[in-house]
Amino acid sequence: MAILPSQRALFELPSDIAYLNAAYMGPLSRDVAAAGRAGVDAKLRPWLLKPADFFVATDGARAAFARLLGSPATGEDIAIVPAASYGMAVAAANLPLRAGQRVLTLEAEFPSTILTWRDRARAVGAEFVQLPRPEDHDWTRVVLEAIDERTAVAALPQCHWIDGARLDLARIGARLREVGGALALDLTQSLGALPIDLAAVDPDFLVVACYKWMLGPYSTGFLYVAPRRQEGRPLEQHWFGRIGSQNFSALGYPEGFQPGARRFDVGEPSNFALLPAAVAAIEQLITWGVANVADTAAALADRIVAEAAGRGLVAVPSPLRARHYVGLKASRPLPTDLPDRLARERVFVSVRGGNALRITPHVYNEPWEVDRLFAVLDAALGG
Repeated sequence: MAILPSQRALFELPSDIAYLNAAYMGPLSRDVAAAGRAGVDAKLRPWLLKPADFFVATDGARAAFARLLGSPATGEDIAIVPAASYGMAVAAANLPLRAGQRVLTLEAEFPSTILTWRDRARAVGAEFVQLPRPEDHDWTRVVLEAIDERTAVAALPQCHWIDGARLDLARIGARLREVGGALALDLTQSLGALPIDLAAVDPDFLVVACYKWMLGPYSTGFLYVAPRRQEGRPLEQHWFGRIGSQNFSALGYPEGFQPGARRFDVGEPSNFALLPAAVAAIEQLITWGVANVADTAAALADRIVAEAAGRGLVAVPSPLRARHYVGLKASRPLPTDLPDRLARERVFVSVRGGNALRITPHVYNEPWEVDRLFAVLDAALGG
């Protein structure tokens, strides 16, 4: 593992922009954007698109994402989805849940998870539980204490999207398996910048949207489906998911599905504009190495936490915080015009609520951006 040199030159970031907001939306690199433009251009000449191209595009994307996710995933385990909400909906449609059982989520978790599982629990008379935020930031303890024989599903992130508080998913997954519960993960705020041991965690479903830490296009995502769940029911009934769909001249209505996780694909999965961009972004992450991305982001994150501590802005303690993520909480309300002040100075972070900041660096950020951020904060907060 190593800290990467600045990758800023790969991105279209003006020299006066301090963009410390990957958790909001990661920028496309020039190469990723070029791959997307080439994909769009392919539609200029549709007579050149062959039936096989529809499957080459999707199978290549599945294989690339499986490599990023790591062993034991293969391309056969990957479905192509447009959003985290779609992947969570697939999980909710296929994980057993009955009246009297419990679904565990986190307080103030991202809406895609809350809305999906709240509705699913209501539909069958199960108990929907939003576990309260712990004062000590130890979400792992809270989740483990809540898991018992009533637990059917835990729908969780690897870190909380508001402040980066981390969960030990390997311990949680092991405990769920002891009671016969399932694990559905949304890793949109971590995959690509934080390693995961897939074999140790062993989720039933794992979804990620590409537009944040994976530095890919919007409306593109991937869903890992554990082999034990691959005989389930898809959300959509489309031709591409069925046996024999590679033969465009033999239109029919087959009963059987394509092998692996393909049945769970969104309709029209062969998106010739977005998939090439997503694959290019994944290949870049693989080249960098996710552990190296984590080290690089962590170096800046640690500096941000240290600078903040002397200004009365408190982060989740390091042992409980995802390395790439910083959420800062002020002891008093932040100025209401702080977002405008930051934008005027060309500094971009997320202001959450009346007294919290979310600052999320990536490999394209440099130390001067941290200096600029705190210069603006000092002026705004009277430091």
